Amino acid sequence: MLGLSLSPDDLIRSFGTIGLILIIFAESGLLIGFFLPGDSLLFFTGFLTSSAAREDPTFSQFAEHIPSIWIVLICLAAAAIIGDQVGYWFGKKVGPSLFTRPNSRLFKQENVAKAHLFFERHGPRSIVLARFVPIVRTFTPIVAGIGEMRYRTFVIYNVAGGLLWAVGITTLGHFLGEIEFFRKNIEVAIIAVILVSLIPVAVELYRSRKHKRAGKDALAASMARTESGQKGEPEA
Repeated sequence: MLGLSLSPDDLIRSFGTIGLILIIFAESGLLIGFFLPGDSLLFFTGFLTSSAAREDPTFSQFAEHIPSIWIVLICLAAAAIIGDQVGYWFGKKVGPSLFTRPNSRLFKQENVAKAHLFFERHGPRSIVLARFVPIVRTFTPIVAGIGEMRYRTFVIYNVAGGLLWAVGITTLGHFLGEIEFFRKNIEVAIIAVILVSLIPVAVELYRSRKHKRAGKDALAASMARTESGQKGEPEA
């Protein structure tokens, strides 16, 4: 957008640590943040905090913009959690009118619909699971606010999801940065981490569909037994 590159290295070089924090905050709960590359940015940031990456001439020019791993983890986790909180309160304030808002360059109704379906399917767990699904993670806290999800429940799942996402992916990048293979194949490493991070979501979707199918089969069996019993009853 506006000629800005969204690659993690360009974003870090252009905006530094403060920009990184704002990007994670925006993607976590602001409508305009859905297009930002949160997963790859977290991983690459963690990667740059490793001592090996800082000493590598290829990455040292980016690493100089990033503080120590502990400062990074605290700031990114806070940004992710606060971002979702803002999204929740925004949804609570705006209410169902968001579902009738016209499309624009930065807002698409289909994104809200995807997040709503995801929330309806997984309930409170969607606050954690959505962290690992691009676009959906931006709109899910807003949908939770619109649906007036119990605030205490939202906070618990928000903190858990924010820590798993921001701290988990960043820490993984930090440790993989010490391995030469990943330093030489950073793009492959980023893609692999994103795919692995989607595994819990895929498992949850499979379980949800399996339970839904089992419920339909149980209902069909119950109806069949009822009809069979009715046919077997003697006429008065």
